Amino acid sequence: MSFEQGPIRPPSEAASLLIRVNRNCPWNKCGFCPVYKGRHFSRRFVEEIVSDIDEVADAVQQIQERTARLAHAEDTNRCIARFLGTSHPGSAMQAAAWWLLKGQRTVFLQDADPLSMGTEGLIEVLGHLKRRLPGITRVTAYARTATLARRGRERLTMLREAGLDRVHVGIESGSDRVLDLVSKGATFARHVKGGRAAVEAGLELSAYVMPGLGGAALSEEHAVQSARCIAEVRPDFTRLRTLAITRRAPLAWEAERGNLLVMDDDSVVREIRLFIQGLDGVHTMLRSDHILNLIGDLEGDLPDDHGRLMRKVDGYLGMSDKDRLLYRIGRRAGLLHGIEDLDDPAHRNRAEALLHEVGEDPANVDRACRELMEQWV
Repeated sequence: MSFEQGPIRPPSEAASLLIRVNRNCPWNKCGFCPVYKGRHFSRRFVEEIVSDIDEVADAVQQIQERTARLAHAEDTNRCIARFLGTSHPGSAMQAAAWWLLKGQRTVFLQDADPLSMGTEGLIEVLGHLKRRLPGITRVTAYARTATLARRGRERLTMLREAGLDRVHVGIESGSDRVLDLVSKGATFARHVKGGRAAVEAGLELSAYVMPGLGGAALSEEHAVQSARCIAEVRPDFTRLRTLAITRRAPLAWEAERGNLLVMDDDSVVREIRLFIQGLDGVHTMLRSDHILNLIGDLEGDLPDDHGRLMRKVDGYLGMSDKDRLLYRIGRRAGLLHGIEDLDDPAHRNRAEALLHEVGEDPANVDRACRELMEQWV
């Protein structure tokens, strides 16, 4: 069998069925991204993708038939879960079982930039997906703004009418200097053109901004220009993805050479404050749905929640030095989600034990936090 799935998907697509449209990334030059380095990009034929859809749809039907006689949802889920243990890892049967357990509602098209596939071919894939899995409520994909700009509103509208609902776009920064530094292959103008094409075509747009990406030297410009870009694009969702540099990412070389002055957590939070300040009056839903973000519950619907979000950031910056160290190490270890978690004695005690183990010296905490963050990339 030819069933394939790629290596990543957005956290918001954790419950989605993954259908691989192409392999790896057609750009693959972004300095912060280690995911596809050393791997060649290739397009899958429509027939291959259709075969994968058929295979997983057949697996879904087979699992449903085997569990149909069970009357209680809990028993049904236990039965479905057994397929996860007995199916080959990465198989269509395992993918189907996982999807059924998660509610079988959404689908995510992989890998990077599936919209770089010919429009007609992708429309054929979307149509077959809807026919074989008619209960799905949302189909999403990664997309580059350069690809969205090339497709234009008319072709993107055709994809939306064929069943594509949302695109996830890595804007990362609105600063041309930052985008050039990290070899993003994009500009402020291209981001706006591509993002607006998607929005005007009726697609939901989920835009990612990467705090810390410009380093200390470009921090203010990065924050201000990124807020300007979001204000012009007006995506449905603006998602924060704090920079974490792994040794496999090309940007690690820039940091070692001194071309990128990596910022500490407090500096990144001040940058985020400046970014949110620039979103005053902008309509978008801010989300902090990744463990790399220091303040995990920094979420709200703008412009209504602008004041609350600013107060939450100020709440962190106004903490004592000791509590900021405590919160940082607890959050980076996955023990804490938001700063209010420190008010819970059990959470606080676990974080204090970890801080004692690391040592309360800020340099020790910086080093430990960087090492912990690398594990989440």
